[in-house]
Amino acid sequence: MFNALVNIFKIEDLRKRVLFTLALITVFRIGAFIPIPGVDGKALASYFDVLREGTVVGFLNLFTGGAFNNFSIFALGIMPYISASIIIQLLTIVIPYLEKLSKEGEMGRKKITQFTRYGTVLLASIQSIGLSFWMRNIQAPGGVQVVFMSGIWFTILATITLTTGTIFLMWIGEQITQRGIGNGISLIIFAGIVARIPGDIYQTLRHFIEGIYNPFQLTVFIIIVILVVPAVVIMLQGQRRIPVQYAKRVVGRKIYGGQSTHIPLQINPAGVIPVIFASSILAFPTTLTTFLGGENPNPFLNTIANLFKSEGIVYSILYAGLIIFFVYFYTAVIFNPQDVADNMRKYGGFVPGIRPGKPTADYIEKILSRILFVGAIFLALIALLPHLLTHWLEITTFYFGGTSLLIMVGVDLDTMKQVESYLLMRHYEGFIKKAKLQGRI
Repeated sequence: MFNALVNIFKIEDLRKRVLFTLALITVFRIGAFIPIPGVDGKALASYFDVLREGTVVGFLNLFTGGAFNNFSIFALGIMPYISASIIIQLLTIVIPYLEKLSKEGEMGRKKITQFTRYGTVLLASIQSIGLSFWMRNIQAPGGVQVVFMSGIWFTILATITLTTGTIFLMWIGEQITQRGIGNGISLIIFAGIVARIPGDIYQTLRHFIEGIYNPFQLTVFIIIVILVVPAVVIMLQGQRRIPVQYAKRVVGRKIYGGQSTHIPLQINPAGVIPVIFASSILAFPTTLTTFLGGENPNPFLNTIANLFKSEGIVYSILYAGLIIFFVYFYTAVIFNPQDVADNMRKYGGFVPGIRPGKPTADYIEKILSRILFVGAIFLALIALLPHLLTHWLEITTFYFGGTSLLIMVGVDLDTMKQVESYLLMRHYEGFIKKAKLQGRI
């Protein structure tokens, strides 16, 4: 590992890319602490201290690396861009024009990217206006108004600042992808999540020293971390390979085909998207009752909020069920077995023992549904892990598992693949010597 890190800085092009990426991530982290003018920082901090757990606020704060808690210029983070990307991806399936663009190669992808940018600006503007109105109406526990600027001017200022901040983060992500080590948007989210870890470790150790956590709790927690992280890596890298044989074709004096290959079916092709969807849906009831009624909403809203508390059994069951549903739904949207079977038959490919056409599509769909079940159950367990640790071990200072763990491991693997490709291209040894990363040459 140490030799691989040294090799990174031996290659001039790779060294420049790594330093460029680190510089832009540093800019992102600095911006997370620059508040919007007109906001009382102390009053805002005291308000968030008493805000209920499991709300959209906590969800946004996770993806922005604490920027939302500070109501900084990057308070929206990169989430509007991610939301716009998901919406455009879903619309590509139902709108023929977008579907046609997605099949036009590089020019089509550029147009879809442009539509995604427009959607990002629209979503960021709407969210900024909504947040500004909400900020104007909240008060700290002592009755101190969080916003001390005139209403309409604060709305205009906050909308322009937050929207511009999201666009700037989108630009940073694209620059990291083009001139850095790749995966720019993912690295921004990764940096925000990782930035919370040192503080969480410090709080956990402090609680242990003060006797709040006993040695048994800390030992079990460390064992869970050691076991869960490799399991997540295995599941993210795991795939079922369906063998494919291509028949030989004679074209003129040349013979084409005849080779054997495979169709890689990932255990969890939807990635972390199902967890994000499920978290967003279940966070809205608690958030709505918090914003509308404060600590004493009407009985009906209070009952709904209690049912959807993150530590409740109802929440856990609904959370797991929604994750499993979205795994199948999102996979059905992005992967069509019939298209795969038609393309195979078009180029003379077939699965040994399976007839081309619809039987091949049915065979692929059958295998996909089986491996998706395993991936969905595992994804639900990882998503529920923070709630289990909080409820059973009573460790509340370290948020381990769920969306943050999946994103950190996934982005780390993708980044390692990018760096590996540069090292191997220049005949340097990479990070992994015995085992191979998926896709490594």
